[in-house]
This record gives sequence, C-alpha cells and structure tokens, in this order.
Amino acid sequence: MAQVWRCAGLRWVGGGPVLEWGGGRRSALPWGKRVVFAVPEGGVRRCVGARGHACPRGVAVPGRSTGARCEECARLDRAHSVAADTIADDPRPYRVYLAWFGPGLVKVGITALERGPARLLEQGAVCFGWLGTGPLMAARRTEELLRAALRVPDRIAYAEKRAVRSALPGTEAERAAEVRELHARAVALPGWPESLRREACDVTDHVRAFGLAEVPGALGEVVELVPGGAVNGELVAAAGPDLHLAVAGLGVTVLDTRLMTGWELAPVALPSGTFTVPVRQFRREQDGLF
Repeated sequence: MAQVWRCAGLRWVGGGPVLEWGGGRRSALPWGKRVVFAVPEGGVRRCVGARGHACPRGVAVPGRSTGARCEECARLDRAHSVAADTIADDPRPYRVYLAWFGPGLVKVGITALERGPARLLEQGAVCFGWLGTGPLMAARRTEELLRAALRVPDRIAYAEKRAVRSALPGTEAERAAEVRELHARAVALPGWPESLRREACDVTDHVRAFGLAEVPGALGEVVELVPGGAVNGELVAAAGPDLHLAVAGLGVTVLDTRLMTGWELAPVALPSGTFTVPVRQFRREQDGLF
C-alpha cells in the first residue's frame, strides 16, 4: 500500500508558504516546486477536529467544504474563536488593520500583536496597513466603528479575492492608494476608544511575497478533490490558502489548500498534464476579467 499523508493545511512561516501534515511534518513550497499528489481510490475525507483535538467520531465531510469540520467540531472551534467575537477577556494587545485585496476590496480586521503580519498573509491580503493597537475590546469597538461609519466590511469572500487577483495595479503606490485614503478617513473619525493607540499609515505590499509580480493570471480553480483524482502542477505563486499552479494543458489553476485538509494524500509520480480533479474555468468578459 502506498504511503499516505493526511493534510493539515497551509501555513505562512517566515513569510513563505508551508504545507503541514499529520504528525507535525512540513513541506516547504518554494516557487518552481512541483506539487504532485493523488487521492487514493476509495479515500474518504474526514473531519479535522477542533482546537487541536481529533474529531471523536471521525465524521466524513463533503469534498467542497473549506472548513473540513463536522457540525459538532465547527461549533467547538467557533466557541473559542476571537474572530467569532466569542472571547472577551483575552489580555493580549491587539492590532486593527486595513487589508486590500484588489480594486474596491478593502476590509477591516483585528489580530493579536504577537502574530505580526501572519494573519494578513493567511488571508491573502495584497497590501495592508495598521490602524491602531490596544486591548481586545477596544480593537473590537474600532472595527465596529469603521463598519458603521465608513461601511468597511470585516469579511470578503475568497471568490472575490481570486476574481481581482489577476488584474492588480502594477505599482505599489497604486495598490496602496485605497488603504491610505481609508486610513486617513478612519483616524479622523470621532468615537475612537481612548485605550486604542492610533498608528501612522505605513502600507506593506505582499505582491512579491506572494509571487504575483510576473505570473500569468489564473484561468480556473479546483472545485474539490475526489477519490482517485490527481494534482500535478508547478507552483508559480501563492496567496492566503491558495496555490497558483502552472498545469500543462490548463494554464495557471488555483488550488485552495483548505480543500486538501482531512484527506489522506499519496505522493506519486505522474506524467506532465495529469490533473484529474474537477476544475471550474473562470469566465472572461470582453470588458475585463470575470
């Protein structure tokens, strides 16, 4: 029987993408690396559990789920989530940020100060700027202030992020413009919590970190992994959980690594062009992309 590894997801370590596997193993993902694996025939995707604990029932989960958790584990995970606003007494300092994913797509969010920019890399933020630093609840109130006063969302769907990623402005100044403009409006708002220290606008650009500077636009995305299916492509870029793979016969295709979690995957030798998981081609209009 071929060796199989259970995927535990993608992490950004030291500013670069790394695949994690059950048992603590890691696979670095430098540009040019061939990402090649197969889902064994008869394979079943299992719930990944919650908060570092395995799912007690080993529940099968749908192939298209990006969470890869059963209902019980999803509830447990969310019950201990800062992002879900279920923890109010975390004593750590937090930062409020503005993240930009493409023209017209800016969101506000918070992250623990100790995490640095990791949260922004994980989300696929093309560029970002800090707004302020302070206690958790002060950061939460500032986030809500921006949503109410400036209509800045706190969530943007990954489908929207991918839709604009292939047509980004060419210079850092152009990419930073919306963040700078919104930052100025945000810090001028009345009602900021006194315990939140405002920060000067300093925009960080991730285009080179993601490898997007000179990469052709993606033409499609993997819908799900399936038993007996295979993936074979050269890594040319990555953003958030997405791997951009150059695939013979398909062009650049996006693989959301959240679709890999919960599967047992086998490293295999495959001929170029072997790519047998369902792919959705991106629609292109005459006046632009999507």
